[in-house]
Amino acid sequence: MLRLTLAFAAAALVSAPSYAVPCKDAKGKFMKCADKAAATGGVTKDAKGKCHIASGPKKGQFTKC
Repeated sequence: MLRLTLAFAAAALVSAPSYAVPCKDAKGKFMKCADKAAATGGVTKDAKGKCHIASGPKKGQFTKC
């Protein structure tokens, strides 16, 4: 039972993607990572901390963060 548990844990560690990998382009060179606005559905915060829609037909409108 212990061997089965260790084998499963090792397989899970090997197959898990690494989330701390820096951004690289197709040639392997380091580059600036994608903008957070694109990752959060196009919502950005202004200097006052209010959220706005970044693009599209509702660009500039206030929204929930």
